[in-house]
Amino acid sequence: MQIISIGFSPCPNDTFIFDALINNKIDTRGIRFNAVLEDVQTLNEWAIEGKLAVTKLSFGVLPLVAEKYKLLNSGSALGRGVGPLLISSNNEACLPGGVNDSWIAIPGENTTAHLLFSLAYPQAKNKIFLRYDEIEQFVSDRKGLGVIIHENRFTYQQKGLKKVTDLGDFWENQTGQPIPLGGIVVSNLINYTMQKEIDVLIKKSINYAFSNYPQLNDYIRGNAQEMSDDVMRKHIDLYVNPFSIDLGEEGKRAVLILMEVYRTLHPSSTFSAERLFVDDPA
Repeated sequence: MQIISIGFSPCPNDTFIFDALINNKIDTRGIRFNAVLEDVQTLNEWAIEGKLAVTKLSFGVLPLVAEKYKLLNSGSALGRGVGPLLISSNNEACLPGGVNDSWIAIPGENTTAHLLFSLAYPQAKNKIFLRYDEIEQFVSDRKGLGVIIHENRFTYQQKGLKKVTDLGDFWENQTGQPIPLGGIVVSNLINYTMQKEIDVLIKKSINYAFSNYPQLNDYIRGNAQEMSDDVMRKHIDLYVNPFSIDLGEEGKRAVLILMEVYRTLHPSSTFSAERLFVDDPA
């Protein structure tokens, strides 16, 4: 039996996707997956180190790991109306210069959220990088503005916080493309046949999850940090969709456009998008 390390977040969309894969609810064809659950910024840092064989990561970090990993067709989070939100504790940020003059809490330096924020606010330089689940409190404490992702999209208004900008809407208006948030990559140290097998198994795991939805199992609930069932389902409905089953040409195009944005923001980068996807010829 071959053992493969796989990293993803404890958020409902990821545990929904990978539950069947790691808990032997589907035939994994002689592969055992050892799951490591961490926040996205930790997974991004580990991807830069090449620590895990298969891992979730932000598309914002993909240019930094493209020599180590290939992007799989299955498991990604893309879509429309799913982007990060810039929030405030008051309306001051809506004034001219308000965002550029404020401190901004962002869920990780190499996240897609940071990339999208930089696209929308290229002049904003006062940034602090926090775990995604610390940002609402940062904003509530009136320390500055915050870029929120994941379940915080559904909870910030309950805490009296206000939306300044939907960074996903900004992306869609600028590019016309779905928003590439996060993807699943596989190490180049794994041979191509096994890479493709892992891709197929993740797709089977997602299809299994959908065949039992909207039921929520103990694995999803146990990692959901005391979310209500309603918030968990909203989370899954928002981030798991046909792009998660297969990126397809539209999804790949959106990723490549985001990579062009990265190059624009990092003109000294030597990153090349050639052979980025698992299906690209060697």
